[in-house]
Amino acid sequence: MSKNSSNKEKNKEDMKEFGQMTLEDSKRNSKIHLLSIIGEIEGHEVLSGSSKTTKYEHVIPSLAAIEDDAEIEGLLILINTIGGDVESGLAIAEMIASLSKPTVSLVLGGSHSIGVPLAVASDYSFIVPTGTMLIHPVRMSGMVIGARQTYEYFQRMQDRITGFIAEHSQADQEDVEEMMMDTGYMTKDLGTILVGKEAVDAGIIDEVGGIREAFRKLYHMIRKANKDSKKN
Repeated sequence: MSKNSSNKEKNKEDMKEFGQMTLEDSKRNSKIHLLSIIGEIEGHEVLSGSSKTTKYEHVIPSLAAIEDDAEIEGLLILINTIGGDVESGLAIAEMIASLSKPTVSLVLGGSHSIGVPLAVASDYSFIVPTGTMLIHPVRMSGMVIGARQTYEYFQRMQDRITGFIAEHSQADQEDVEEMMMDTGYMTKDLGTILVGKEAVDAGIIDEVGGIREAFRKLYHMIRKANKDSKKN
């Protein structure tokens, strides 16, 4: 089997199992990796087999492999998630933010809860006009002990999330915290729902656009990175 055929077979398997594949553009002579973050972010507990999930134990090694692969020049992240495990989501976001290669994210249906840090972790972010972002306080499932230490833990967790969002977007941490605790957007809950351009106006996302704009931006960033490396 030729190398090209072998790569195609591997791409098929990766897309089927992990929602990932490597794209090779012969016209631009660039090689980028496509990563999809969909459904619920699965953490240390295995979710129901009927649920669409993104497993952090799959994504973390893939990101490490992308960083170590000299042939891959950039990463495109497609996001449509309802959120999920906070620690695992933040771990993935930190990995994306620490990559040395150009990264672009595109929010499609939605990027809710811990999906917000995932969307802003890239170097540049897009959202489709109908895409939604839900910013709300940290929630825990199961039994919660009503002690001062528990509430302090929740607060520190929220500080980590709002701090990350502020560091990797144009939004201020105080503004993100206000959006988390807003009562005007959802009648029976706290938080803020941003649709398309509203996410850009709030400074969370860089630009409204779709897959065409995301590809165009990523290839532009790759060309710039290559020129800068040649200068050095």
